[in-house]
Amino acid sequence: MIKFRFELPQLGYQLGDLAPMMSQETVSLHYDRHFRTYLDNLNRLLEGSIYEGLSLPDIVCKAPIGPLSNNAGQVYNHQLFFEQFVPTKHAKLPSGEFLFMVEQSFGSFDRLLQLLEKESMSFFGSGWTFLVVNADGEMKVMSLSNGDTPLRYGMTPLLAIDLWEHAYYLDYQNRRAEHVHRLWDIVAWDMVQSRMQL
Repeated sequence: MIKFRFELPQLGYQLGDLAPMMSQETVSLHYDRHFRTYLDNLNRLLEGSIYEGLSLPDIVCKAPIGPLSNNAGQVYNHQLFFEQFVPTKHAKLPSGEFLFMVEQSFGSFDRLLQLLEKESMSFFGSGWTFLVVNADGEMKVMSLSNGDTPLRYGMTPLLAIDLWEHAYYLDYQNRRAEHVHRLWDIVAWDMVQSRMQL
């Protein structure tokens, strides 16, 4: 009998609230099918394993590369992805200490967005682009394949951009650059900043 089941987290918005940046159809497909499938796979693979009952970050960091770590990484990354958005009218630009760190690391906030877009476009295949902070408190932009996540490398992910085609193909077809660029209108930068405390 499974000790604990991970559940699909509730969204802080309705499925259609992110349109037109992300349509209701895209959010529904991505969240309730793809994300749910990774979650169901993770729960099934955990049952009876030595990782059953551990926190999601612990599973991500401790499980060897394979189906369990891949699904755990995808669940972790998708949680980051879906919780970092708000409807356009509620989106706010970064400020305070977070903005200062961005400017120290990248020169300006606009430069950070440009680097995230460039990194997302130069990455080949399926995966994720992240804004991370390392153990020394330095901000960096990086991409990882498939279900890999910065936690495995001792870094804290602050922002996650899903580069898998299911995240954008219904709305943008093969225009990944447009998908990433339009995310800036719905990113909750206060949520991104709060992840520095994790």
